[in-house]
Amino acid sequence: MPDGVFIPELAYTSVPEAAEWLCRAFGFKERLRIADHRAQLSFGAGSMVVTEGGRAHASVPSAADDSHGVMVRVPNVDEHCERATRAGAKILRAPADHPFGERQYTAIDLGGHRWTFSQTIADSDPASWGGRLVEL
Repeated sequence: MPDGVFIPELAYTSVPEAAEWLCRAFGFKERLRIADHRAQLSFGAGSMVVTEGGRAHASVPSAADDSHGVMVRVPNVDEHCERATRAGAKILRAPADHPFGERQYTAIDLGGHRWTFSQTIADSDPASWGGRLVEL
């Protein structure tokens, strides 16, 4: 498995279909397939695992889907959003600049999972937008 501290596992009703769609829509690369029940996908220096499971009809996300999501850093949010839209991703929030120095958009994938894609556009002081830097 590639180096990485956090490796999300997301469940889909069809691992082959989800892996193909995630590669086409979001730009992942399939690294490993284990039969039809598991796949490792890479994105830059990160990775994720597609597992078997999930809801059969995920085209309309439920309220519970808002309880979690995955955030991915990309070099160009607008180009990434266009690619995802062409592949059929449901765009929840169009690309927008935020005071914390990020340009982001949010989409729902074919399994009903929420993804936020983020591009750093400015180095902003957290105090300027209501945040507080906590040094460890």
